[in-house]
Amino acid sequence: MPIKEEIDLESLVLYAKPSVERAKSWDDVPKEIRRYYEALGMPELEAKVLAGLLGQFDSEVVYLHVKKYLEEKGAIVTTMDEAVKKYPDIVKQYFARVFPPGEHKFAALHVALWSGGTFVYVPPGVKLDMPIESFFLIGSSGEGQFEHSLIIADEGASVEWLEGCAAPVYKGFSFHDGMVEGYAARNAHLRIDTIQNWSRNIINFNNKRAVAMENATVEWMEGSLGSKVSYTYPSTVLKGEGARTSIIGVTIANGPFWKENGAKAYHDAPRTSSKIVNKSVSINGGTVVYRGLVYVREGARYAKSFVSCDSLILDDKSRAYTIPHDQVFEETATVTHEAYTGRISEDKLFYLRSRGFDEAPPGA
Repeated sequence: MPIKEEIDLESLVLYAKPSVERAKSWDDVPKEIRRYYEALGMPELEAKVLAGLLGQFDSEVVYLHVKKYLEEKGAIVTTMDEAVKKYPDIVKQYFARVFPPGEHKFAALHVALWSGGTFVYVPPGVKLDMPIESFFLIGSSGEGQFEHSLIIADEGASVEWLEGCAAPVYKGFSFHDGMVEGYAARNAHLRIDTIQNWSRNIINFNNKRAVAMENATVEWMEGSLGSKVSYTYPSTVLKGEGARTSIIGVTIANGPFWKENGAKAYHDAPRTSSKIVNKSVSINGGTVVYRGLVYVREGARYAKSFVSCDSLILDDKSRAYTIPHDQVFEETATVTHEAYTGRISEDKLFYLRSRGFDEAPPGA
């Protein structure tokens, strides 16, 4: 997909400051911004199930509300801008260290231009039963959004962070180059769930990585539903013995769009394990790509990795590619990969028809 023909990175507005002050109540959020979040059901979701919610519009957080539950647990939930000022020692320890800017040019661009984002720190032994969510909106064309989120579960802690992304339909393109860094200390549990439902005017590039220390667990769930072009590869560095990770990706390319949703697992210690499951659907000329990496370092004895990729192609114009890459330098390791790419078979179509399903789309 020739991105350079779709968007000019040199012409982007790199910092778009919302013309509002940060609010702690939905009533204080201007109507023209609040209507986006209301259409997504965010106020109701916050009231029912969330321990905290951050809403970022363009380059800054415009809504931040943290329930007393988090304060009583001693957890810190704030914006990255405030974390730099209030908790500099913690930020310096992890910021751009889990995902260094030297990885590739988009990581470097992000670290140079970042603004906004979420900071979560859960102290040792604290287990949060309610999730925390951040929702990122791009409000107009010609913008670059570079939010940076840092999610830390200290020793024996547990936290779930939800990430939502959306943008209205407008003329012209915008560029998203966000970053998520996660850290699960010894015996900690970190779960990160993302639903990206950008409009077709967004070129999306996400930098996502977490570190799992001894006996820690890191879980990723990545749902990629929108955007013109999307590249997302959640990854986990299994740094401590007995660390575990699961990375689940769901991708839909409906129309002439290019969607890559891969995963990476780095086994750096003995008895580590990874499970990667990727499901994709391409229709109406869409292209989906699974691009993955499993790396097992010499000395990571008895490491285990399982990868499964299933791609469903629903017409002759669509495409699906599976590009796995395994680097195994430890003879005691077990690494398996299975993949399936194809269309729905005639017997399955017959079964669906017999149960009352119609091949024609609704309204046809």
